[in-house]
Amino acid sequence: MVEEESANQSFLTIDEMRNYLSRTMSSVNQNKLRGTLAEISFREYVSQLGFSDRVSEGGWIVRSDSRGDYNFGQNTVVFFPETIQPDSDYPPDRELPSPRLGLHTICATFHQIGIQSYYCTPIITRTNNQPEVSWKAIQLGRPDIRDYNDFPSCITGFNERMRQYNFKRYRNDVSAIPDQSVPIEFSKESTRVAFNTQYYCEPSDVDGLFWGEQLTYPIEVKEKTRANDRSIGDYFGIDIGPFVKLAYYAAKRGNLHSLFVVREIDDEQERNLVAWRYITFDQLAQYASWVFRGGGRSMTGGISATVRIPAEQFEILNADALANL
Repeated sequence: MVEEESANQSFLTIDEMRNYLSRTMSSVNQNKLRGTLAEISFREYVSQLGFSDRVSEGGWIVRSDSRGDYNFGQNTVVFFPETIQPDSDYPPDRELPSPRLGLHTICATFHQIGIQSYYCTPIITRTNNQPEVSWKAIQLGRPDIRDYNDFPSCITGFNERMRQYNFKRYRNDVSAIPDQSVPIEFSKESTRVAFNTQYYCEPSDVDGLFWGEQLTYPIEVKEKTRANDRSIGDYFGIDIGPFVKLAYYAAKRGNLHSLFVVREIDDEQERNLVAWRYITFDQLAQYASWVFRGGGRSMTGGISATVRIPAEQFEILNADALANL
């Protein structure tokens, strides 16, 4: 009787989440861990300043590739998963949640420039006491009210995979990911794998979105020390991949802008906070060096190329700055 009741429970443990991440994450290097912690620290900091209702959950932005009827970059969608809380039930018959009003408002900006936006919520079942996670999604940002549907089947405009691909082929040590980060990382990875299992796409993560008084800002968050170059002085670097993604937002525009946020630390060993700083993409594009530099290991494990931005062009990110965005 006890085994039957356990099999019917619709929950995930931290250990089960870790095991999943160890099989799906291609790289668990220090940059990846520090980036994850910087995202969490950013949300905590913004909440302390009184703007918790202005910042969205993290998620993914994905573009179609050309393996099929759709051309590369022809269609783009963004989706934000609900963070699964460990040891909490998500049964198939539960009442699905209403997304936060702020997320609706943020996604309306994406809708206006032709990017469909979705909020994903989980359903957890168990077979032979092994957890299985599926997702339901509701489209946001539209004037009409939509219902939840199966994710990612509810999304069109992407070329379907003809062959099954094993996205759980890795065996990485993820013990260094702190408990507070595991549910967030798991929820993001689970939706990415679900989408990638059905469709070909080019994915990139979204650290979050900030809803300003007049504009909406996709956010790229990194933890960095200052570097120095004789030609431009002190600077902060951003990898080519995130830079191109911010450039894509700028090309779509409307009232969608973006922010590069830096959690400045004193050194690589102690990693004490110096200040939170930010720069808009407009300012970044004006002052970024035209000559990139080779970097270290990227968050995906490869060798990065870095765009340098003078540190003097960054402003302090505080309550006044957020209020004026």
